[in-house]
Amino acid sequence: MIGSEKKGFTFSSLFMQWEFFLLLLFIGFNVVMSMTTRNYLNVYNLFDMTFTFVEKAIVALIMTFIIITGNIDISVASMMALSSVSMASLFASGANVWVATLFGVGVGTLCGFLNGLIITKIELLSMIITLATFSFYRGIAYVILGDQAVTGFPKAFGYLGGGYIGDTPVPFSFVVFLALALIMGLILHKTRFGRMIYAIGWNEQTCYASGVPVKKIKIILFTVSGFLSGVAAMFLTSRIGNTRPNLATGFELEIITIVILGGVSIAGGIGRMWGVLLSIFLIGTIRYGLGLHNIPGQIMLIIAGSLLILSILINNAIKRVLETRSLRAEAGE
Repeated sequence: MIGSEKKGFTFSSLFMQWEFFLLLLFIGFNVVMSMTTRNYLNVYNLFDMTFTFVEKAIVALIMTFIIITGNIDISVASMMALSSVSMASLFASGANVWVATLFGVGVGTLCGFLNGLIITKIELLSMIITLATFSFYRGIAYVILGDQAVTGFPKAFGYLGGGYIGDTPVPFSFVVFLALALIMGLILHKTRFGRMIYAIGWNEQTCYASGVPVKKIKIILFTVSGFLSGVAAMFLTSRIGNTRPNLATGFELEIITIVILGGVSIAGGIGRMWGVLLSIFLIGTIRYGLGLHNIPGQIMLIIAGSLLILSILINNAIKRVLETRSLRAEAGE
């Protein structure tokens, strides 16, 4: 499952990929729901479903890069909150909404840069640093707004997170996500930068010795994490029409779950973007289907947790099978 490896295609290798099981789950769930749920396949409903996950999906794209390097960013939801609150406060003071929007994205970008700078300078685990900034950035958001909310954004701003492309049922935010997914996927799998991402996840010390700019890459990744958190915050604020310091609470856990469920190893070095995309749409359709049956959101948490455990068990089983085959092949040589 190493994204940078090139192996000949065989059906047995296909069956030994977690993404294949995700695809089967996705197809199976949608077939069952379409047969048992009225209007499940309504094209307008299906596109509107994307509103429920597009902000998390945008951040999951860069989280994929970060986790493949063996790092993690727990502060993404707090950066979203601080970006949104900063934007809303500037707008409430009389600034143009689009100037305030750029400011909010800039705040998120700065937060991500500080994460990367601290991680590379102090050389502590990214989990520890981003756990600290998780509280720090959220705390600043509460200092700025307290328990207040900012509303009254103009209609034009509402299009950002809730508008459609022309007269089609396609949300503008979904198109932006697809464009970002294509760009990020090509970078990860088709560029030298992407190969270095995998190399860092496999053995960071060897990368240092080989001249790979590990620290620079980490700073870039965490800065982009802040930038996309800011972008996602703007879409979320636009969609719901208001902001509070508790915006996006719990998003970080859902985003990390999406990435790991997509087949990205928390230990680093393993994972593919298309697996993460399958995970995004699988969780999105499950939420959509359960919502049509008025099933509580807590059940979705149980299902997501079960899928996550299942993904870890199956990935470990696949890894053992592949290692056994490799040992047998070497013994036969």
